[in-house]
Amino acid sequence: METYSFLRTLADSWALLLLTLIFVGVILFVFRPGSRRVQRDAAESIFRNENRPAATRKDEEDR
Repeated sequence: METYSFLRTLADSWALLLLTLIFVGVILFVFRPGSRRVQRDAAESIFRNENRPAATRKDEEDR
């Protein structure tokens, strides 16, 4: 039963601490300076070719 008690204590304390640190790290990563442009580009990417199809490589070579 000693192993079970040790693993239970480890899971209760250190795993909770680890998950909290991962959560805080993800939040800091999302709100890091300079990420606004990247996030806006990703959010608007589905509307990029709404009015006309995207240019293909052949179209670019013809120009």
